[in-house]
Amino acid sequence: MLVSLTLHQFALIAQHELNVAGGFNVITGETGAGKSLLLDALSLCAGERADSAMVRHGAAHADIYAQFDVENNHIIAEWFAKNDRALEEPEVLIRRQLSNTGRSKAWLNGSPVSLAELKSLGSLLVNIHSQHAQQALLKPQFVVQWLDEMAQITPLAAQTASSYQQYQQLKRQADDIASREAQRQDRIQLLQSQLADIAPLLAVDYTEVEAEHEELSNIEALMLEASHGLHLLDNDTDEPDVMTLLGQAIKLCDHQIGVSQTFEQASEQLYLAQQQITEVTALLSDYAEQQLPDPERLQALDNLISLGHRLSRKHSLPAADLINEAKGWETQLAQLENEPSSDAMAAQIEQAWQDYLALATQLNEERAKAAPMVSKQLVEQLQPLALPNARCEFVFTKKTDPNQYSAQGCFDIDLLFSANVGMPMQPLHKIASGGELSRMALVMQVLQATNADTNAAKPMLVFDEVDVGISGGTAQVVGELLRALGQTQQLLAITHQAQVAAQAHQHILVQKHHQEQTESELLILTDDAQVDELARMSGGVTITNVTRDHARSLLSDVK
Repeated sequence: MLVSLTLHQFALIAQHELNVAGGFNVITGETGAGKSLLLDALSLCAGERADSAMVRHGAAHADIYAQFDVENNHIIAEWFAKNDRALEEPEVLIRRQLSNTGRSKAWLNGSPVSLAELKSLGSLLVNIHSQHAQQALLKPQFVVQWLDEMAQITPLAAQTASSYQQYQQLKRQADDIASREAQRQDRIQLLQSQLADIAPLLAVDYTEVEAEHEELSNIEALMLEASHGLHLLDNDTDEPDVMTLLGQAIKLCDHQIGVSQTFEQASEQLYLAQQQITEVTALLSDYAEQQLPDPERLQALDNLISLGHRLSRKHSLPAADLINEAKGWETQLAQLENEPSSDAMAAQIEQAWQDYLALATQLNEERAKAAPMVSKQLVEQLQPLALPNARCEFVFTKKTDPNQYSAQGCFDIDLLFSANVGMPMQPLHKIASGGELSRMALVMQVLQATNADTNAAKPMLVFDEVDVGISGGTAQVVGELLRALGQTQQLLAITHQAQVAAQAHQHILVQKHHQEQTESELLILTDDAQVDELARMSGGVTITNVTRDHARSLLSDVK
């Protein structure tokens, strides 16, 4: 429930705090006084986009504060938990700041909040019905959506729509695959051919192949070099070698170990060198005395190297880079081969279609079952509104062409209406007058609000000029209807009808003052002030005793 609304430098309002009562609140005032400003402020606190023109002329920014009592409101508590926000007190304070540069900020209980979060929360706190709601009745989808809400089958309708969208998505995917099928097959064949060509290189480490080929191609020369190196290190001839000279150096150092520590350290290092030279001579000896390699192995390496050179020239890439590129070909080929063909998707599409048909059939059955009761409720609410002969009926027409089935189902649904005796019912948008549409829109909104979960905390209902096209005794019935609704739910409505305003639990007047800078003022009316405003609304600018008496009679009729 909205507890208070505070406006600072907002449009025509310099500063005001409005305490809002429970039940039915009404806003009245002269045309242009700024009645819609309160609705604009609420819309901003409910997450609507800001307009810098809403900042009062001469001010840097405007601030709006909306305080809501959410005690025992489990829906709001669940929202806070879902969005990882703490709700320490049973109240919600929303602040919205608008800058004259076009920027805006928002806070929730003192912490910054995104516009998306605010919009999500705002839909649970405030439900604003536009003054142009009757125009929505001219759109067939609005009637269907309203019926679904009245029948409380919105989740089933959403599931049906989602199923239809899944079916359409699969069809588009299959069509796209079919259009690319020839190119896909050509690409698969090309990749398979390229990978078959390079397969021998992918089975080995090409860098190691190059190194082995280089060595084996020069093996005889390398064996001779190994023999020469071995001769220099250790030989059985009279020629000096490393091992002989090293032995002499070790003997020299050993003789001087007792004289100098340096010779002792040198001797240790020479012994280590002797061990390493011994290991090297063993390696060179094995290498020099090895058998020549198998000619078939050398031929195999020649073939791999030749293949690498040929493919490198063909693809204008070094062999190593080409091998890396081939790994990408393998990934691409796997994706193309695993991509379902249009034929393979036929079964999926058929299953999706059957799933959709099952949901659409169930949805239609639920709609048809609820339609008579909903139309009866509609008629019962319309008849007191100067439409005593009103009749309504929902008509279901099966679409003959399955291609015309939609996310809303496989039936066209029309709301037929007749306001006069002996006249046939026809689709609402064809025969209803502006006043009839206005009353129909009001009744549908009220029924929609009262049909909500009775155990759930209901959002505040806001009606913008709810009485468009209504006057006289009908306006009084509208007022009584809203007052009755206000017994269970908080309402805020703008009205130009004294009969409607008289039924309010709280009367808010918006009036404009022309001083150095025009300013709008908000007043809570009671007693004589309320009588004078109702008299103005009934009789015009000049208030007389007659119009005051009429206003008092309206108030006395309030039950």
